[in-house]
Amino acid sequence: MFDIVALGELLIDFTYHGRSENGMRLFEQNPGGAPANMLCAASNLGSSTAFIGKVGRDMHGDYLRRVLEEKGVDTGGLISAEDVFTTLAFVELSETGERKFSFARKPGADTCLTACEVKRELLEGCRIFHFGSLSLTDEPSRSATIEAVKAAKKAGAIISYDPNYRAPLWKSEDEATEIMRSVLPFADIVKISDEEVGLITGESSPEAAAGCLFQKGISCAVVTLGSNGAYTAVEGASALVSVPDVPVVDTTGAGDAFWGGFLYQLAMSGLRPNELGEAQLRDFTEFANAVATLCVQKRGGIPAMPTINMVRDFLGRKEG
Repeated sequence: MFDIVALGELLIDFTYHGRSENGMRLFEQNPGGAPANMLCAASNLGSSTAFIGKVGRDMHGDYLRRVLEEKGVDTGGLISAEDVFTTLAFVELSETGERKFSFARKPGADTCLTACEVKRELLEGCRIFHFGSLSLTDEPSRSATIEAVKAAKKAGAIISYDPNYRAPLWKSEDEATEIMRSVLPFADIVKISDEEVGLITGESSPEAAAGCLFQKGISCAVVTLGSNGAYTAVEGASALVSVPDVPVVDTTGAGDAFWGGFLYQLAMSGLRPNELGEAQLRDFTEFANAVATLCVQKRGGIPAMPTINMVRDFLGRKEG
């Protein structure tokens, strides 16, 4: 049985990397996609992980498969398609490390995953099943995702959901809001960023957002707050944990690094989200913050994910 199985996008992030001698912009090839980033973070820490998705049978798809395998992520559920190209994202970084996205995805291979291509044994053989919202933007991947979530939940897996809003990938904000909210009742634990609190819950504060999610049947709500840390809550207990001030090189994959750290802790604990108390919430969040803090000090998402020893050393120095 795998600790964590995730379904979703696997793509190339071409990140701005200066200019050539002729003044032309240069972009660095980095592996990415939120569910894949999260799995690589968790795998680096010691979780057994597996990925479900689709790439093109092309140079980028072959590269992405190799990256996952090198990180210890099982790729038995990764389809390589002959008829579509691997999705590409072009990421510009501001001086503060914040990102602006452009996508080559009309269609991209990740949106073409069908329900019949999803390996059922992975859904029925995991402790935690994770999905995001980018696989909900288009058919057939939308239906494949929803069917996979239902099957994993029926098999007893903890369902983790990370709604990740990328405006260029949706027809409208109203459509995105409706579809991203529609799957909330399937989830046991949800992570949202402070930028998406209003979109997903209609609220403005982390506390109110958590209350909204509880009303939809979600056991544990996590709101990431960027440089202000993260707020984690279950009914009756919560924790607001800050992060240390460190030089930020690249925020790509920071939220995914955080979530990989959190789900690693959850899988290790043997607890379900509704069984977490204040002590676990604080400990899990502090650990996840450390994973994300180490990630943002390097470039490029998956290559920046820290090892368990790096996280332990960081936490040890912080306590010292």
